[in-house]
Amino acid sequence: MSTVLIAIIILAFFGVLMGVSWFTSRNADSETFFTGNRRSPWYLVAFGMIGSTISGVTFISVPGEVGNSAWTYLQFLLGNFVGYWIIAMVLIPLYYRLNLVSIYTYLDERFGVWSYKTGAFFFLVSQTIGASFRLYLAAGVLQLAFFNDLGIPFAVTVLITLFLIWVYTYRAGIKTVVWTDSLQTFFILGAIGITIWVILKQLDLNFGDMFTVVDQHPYSRIFDWDWRSKTNFFKQFLAGVGIVLTMNGLDQNMMQKNLTCKTRKDAQKNIYWFSFAFIIANIFFLSLGVLLYYYAQQKGVSLDDLFPLLAMKYFGPVAGALFLLGILSAAYSSADSALTALTTSFCIDFLNLDLAAAESKRTRMLVHVGFSFLMFLVIVVFRIINNESVVSAVFRVAGYTYGPLLGLFAFGIATKRQIKDRYVPMIGLLSPLITYILNANSEAWFFGYKFGFELLLVNGFIMFMGLLIVTRRDSEKA
Repeated sequence: MSTVLIAIIILAFFGVLMGVSWFTSRNADSETFFTGNRRSPWYLVAFGMIGSTISGVTFISVPGEVGNSAWTYLQFLLGNFVGYWIIAMVLIPLYYRLNLVSIYTYLDERFGVWSYKTGAFFFLVSQTIGASFRLYLAAGVLQLAFFNDLGIPFAVTVLITLFLIWVYTYRAGIKTVVWTDSLQTFFILGAIGITIWVILKQLDLNFGDMFTVVDQHPYSRIFDWDWRSKTNFFKQFLAGVGIVLTMNGLDQNMMQKNLTCKTRKDAQKNIYWFSFAFIIANIFFLSLGVLLYYYAQQKGVSLDDLFPLLAMKYFGPVAGALFLLGILSAAYSSADSALTALTTSFCIDFLNLDLAAAESKRTRMLVHVGFSFLMFLVIVVFRIINNESVVSAVFRVAGYTYGPLLGLFAFGIATKRQIKDRYVPMIGLLSPLITYILNANSEAWFFGYKFGFELLLVNGFIMFMGLLIVTRRDSEKA
């Protein structure tokens, strides 16, 4: 692809996003930024969540990971499906009953201020790191595809991408995100569909042949029953449930979109429909992974950085352009909502911002800028020290930082006990530390057992038990 064509694609993409931002930000106020005035159509939220859940990590790493773990990722996705239904039946009614803007306000009402601040703190850490990792991936693709040819350093590329996110979200916030996520989901799914079509055309296959290739390929193996393996079915399934509950149900980023729906029933309907669409979309990603490896084997292409390499160098300008649109959409649909959620949580949970106050807009904008700069710093540091796959890094970080959130909410919902609130920050720090020690020594201590994504559940359980230890003596009376 030529540099001129790439520049046109990038400019057109952001031109459309700016147009959507202008449309959604008319008559916007702080209530619009944080809640979308609770007027979002449920089907728009559901469709947009496909893009924001997929992210740039899934767009590139899931097809590429097929070569390492085949279709065993589907075991994890089946757990995700169950997790989404638990969110719809348990968490959505709770959040709507309390009329929350930040979901961590629940912890204040249930336990006290220290639990509240601990939960919000772990979200800020988790989301800042996770969103930065995802945006790092997108910035890397832009650097390779465009900015390297112009002699622009990576740090400047990151600044440009973050600045553009800030520009189209700073006025209407979550309302803009709901609409741009839907547009970006369309680009993502379109990129996957066209890529599959190009592969079939170049290999002279039809769609019937595609199903045969995918079904018979050794990389299509789904189930792993080895109890010591990281991809064991039960580990993957339970981890899939736990990670969705924490990284979606207990995550301000994802829940803020759901809370823009008009009613509780609309928000639940959104989750139910989305859970099916999410599974279908990821099956296409896994199928694409098999097809990419099959294509590389047939054409004698190196398997390093498979998807980006084939899309940009071998599939022609149309497929390359759509790949670039897809990776931009995947990255920005998660990064823009993350930046909005971080701003929301900090303003509500730490600054106690009054949405009706005259100075709230200025404060919100300063926080928005501050988190943009923080993400920039994290991405640059990650560029320097990273030496492992992005998808593993994201979920490894989540396993340590989302665990305390899982334990807090599980204890609050599953029990009626009151706790000694002042001890919660200490338990919240000890829980990830103990989890790390267990993970580092699991093979030696547990007969060769290797932790996978289920590490999050272990972390949450340790937090839960810690809260049980600091239960107040008058708990039952309270």
